[in-house]
Amino acid sequence: MATVARLKALILGRARDPLRADTRRHMALVAFLAWVGLGADGLSSACYGPEEAFRALGDHTHLAPYLALAMAATVFVIALAYNQVIELFPSGGGGYKVATQLLGARAGLLSGAALLVDYALTIAISVASGADAVFSLLPVGALGFKLITAAALVCLLTVLNLRGIKESITVLLPIFLGFFVSHAYLIAQGIHAHREDIPRLFDAMVAETHSISLEHGWLFIAAILLRAYSLGGGTYTGLEAVSNNVNMLAEPRVSTGRYTMLYMALSLSFTAGGIILLYLLWEARPVPGQTLNAVVFASIIESWAIPEPWVREALLIGVLACEAGLLLVAANTGFLGGPAVLANMAADSWVPHQFRSLSVRLVTQNGVLLMGLAALAILLGTDGDVGILVVLYSINVFLTFTLSLAGLVKHWWMYRRDERHWGRRLLLALAGLLVTSSILAVTFVVKFTDGGWLTVLITAVVVIVCMFVHRHYLEVAVELEGVERRLAPAQVEDPDDIKTVPPLDPLAPTAVFLVEANRGVGMHTLLWVQRMFPGHYKNFVFLCAGEVDAQSFYGQAALQSLRYRIENTLRYFTVYCHRHGLAATARSAYGADPSAELERLAAVAMDEFPHSLCFAAKLVFERESWLTRVLHNQTASSVQRLLNLQGRSMVIIPLKL
Repeated sequence: MATVARLKALILGRARDPLRADTRRHMALVAFLAWVGLGADGLSSACYGPEEAFRALGDHTHLAPYLALAMAATVFVIALAYNQVIELFPSGGGGYKVATQLLGARAGLLSGAALLVDYALTIAISVASGADAVFSLLPVGALGFKLITAAALVCLLTVLNLRGIKESITVLLPIFLGFFVSHAYLIAQGIHAHREDIPRLFDAMVAETHSISLEHGWLFIAAILLRAYSLGGGTYTGLEAVSNNVNMLAEPRVSTGRYTMLYMALSLSFTAGGIILLYLLWEARPVPGQTLNAVVFASIIESWAIPEPWVREALLIGVLACEAGLLLVAANTGFLGGPAVLANMAADSWVPHQFRSLSVRLVTQNGVLLMGLAALAILLGTDGDVGILVVLYSINVFLTFTLSLAGLVKHWWMYRRDERHWGRRLLLALAGLLVTSSILAVTFVVKFTDGGWLTVLITAVVVIVCMFVHRHYLEVAVELEGVERRLAPAQVEDPDDIKTVPPLDPLAPTAVFLVEANRGVGMHTLLWVQRMFPGHYKNFVFLCAGEVDAQSFYGQAALQSLRYRIENTLRYFTVYCHRHGLAATARSAYGADPSAELERLAAVAMDEFPHSLCFAAKLVFERESWLTRVLHNQTASSVQRLLNLQGRSMVIIPLKL
């Protein structure tokens, strides 16, 4: 056990104290680090989004400048609209919370399910695209190892994110900067080298546009551009990541979020638009086994006056390695955003409550593991084919965009028309809604039979599973409320009215109770002990551990509310005992692992009261299944095991539901 603990600490790092004032400050992301950690997904889409759009133009590549301008404008429209989401929901949650609070719970579920699938696809597509970039430089015979390499990288990123958010970003920071600097330089150099061709390029664009309009009509041109624009929708993915993770940003969160969105919009619009112009200026054509980026960058580097071929080859390898590396950084966004969405959905009981839990490193460990496993399954199921993954990816991204922006439109039109500048904000949200809904519709129709149906199927399955989970939690909540009403009615007496408080006797028989926020469960255990051992126990010790989860750790008000609930619960039990002439005391602890905290409290109490026995309740269902075991934590069983290893005794009392 000690060896395993040391190995775990070596791999994941030492435990953090969630209650220390400087812990969250240490983990919070300033705008620059947020741009790296959350903006990498958006910037990395320049590795595949522009290529998909350019290929969709077919023989009409001279229309590409329209596409570049439309992409840059779209990035800023979506980014500015999502600034409103950051302002309205500074505690995070993004698309899920917008849809839930502004459109309703069902819309929120759909948005959350789409986001979960989207983040799993973010990891899969980023790693697969990165593998494509690396294997573009290797012999064709090496392609057999590409899928294995991609799977290994997913596993590596999973472990890295289990260490912590800031740690993973810090490790990947040099890769991000290497990508941005190298690609910005290549784009600037590539455009500068053909600067004299730019007027000719635009003349050709106007001439071809006029020619096509005379031959086929303007509707035909619009259809070509709309199809290419929509199929390049992957370019805009990742812009929602900041609003989903505002709670991770340094204070003031809203201001930090705005700066992060500005960095993202500027870098993505420049990179994506610039790469499309490079394709056109350098007449890039597909080469088997290579991305268009690899082709055009090779052409640019070959044009430089470098006599040694190996130097040019090394430069190209370096650029594509940075591209592959950035895609790994972008995959990291899925490990940040996915667990955050799971935590918010767990708070609303759409997914198991364990997804709110933090590890000792204050990471939503269950969410990280689920995202890693889901991405691995998608990667293996599609053989790492970026073309298929882009289709799967784009549909859900724009479903979330559309729901969020529809929520904003409803918000400004129905609830905030008395505010200053509401009209301007409404128009911005409406413009974003029109853009994203049109891209969603075209992508869905054009690519449905090419794999889009699979996205719909996967998302529908996630929605159905969430509905089953939600229904179960609602049924259990109703039954527990009934238990509380029957066994733990509200106290009328003021604790100060109790004249005599019986003293504790450390040498007398003592019952130690592990209680939780639901008083009915604790009262069930207490009454069972009094019924089975009438008059035997003279001391009653109540222990409660407040779990510092993703909601309470990132919100000071939530942490204060947690403390209030725990103190109120413990006061209820001690007052009950004092009122009935029983000696009682209560202790509390707070941490990411409630089992460990309860074990520590119980061990201290049982040392102080040597003639003691520990009691706790456990929910027992008439139809027990693996699902009920997954949906409800096994805290009592876990604490019992820990105490048994120390030679201490604990009794678990069943509470049948």
